[in-house]
Amino acid sequence: MTFGLPAPPERCQACRAQEEPRMDDQLSHYRQSIDNIDAALVYMLAERFKVTKAVGELKARDGLPPADPNREERQIERLRNLARDADLDPDFTEKFLRFIIDEVIRHHQQAKREQSA
Repeated sequence: MTFGLPAPPERCQACRAQEEPRMDDQLSHYRQSIDNIDAALVYMLAERFKVTKAVGELKARDGLPPADPNREERQIERLRNLARDADLDPDFTEKFLRFIIDEVIRHHQQAKREQSA
């Protein structure tokens, strides 16, 4: 009879030993899912940048500015709404998108310089 006292340490260790493989399997499963999602993100970003590269070349050829602030703001607002729908932090989403937009603009500026050369 233990009268509500905790189990002896040996028993707790045995319980943990039984739970650890299940926890390790679950953690491994989650990590594999994260790895797969990360790989998909990389490939999606690569595809996005292929398209934005073509846009940058077109803008440079036609003498359009590298940045389009009105389009950028519409995109940010659209993706903030999508983030809310997806239960993702809209502020994080905006920061992430602004980072991508800044990189795209940098590429477009480079395309403009190359077109001018």
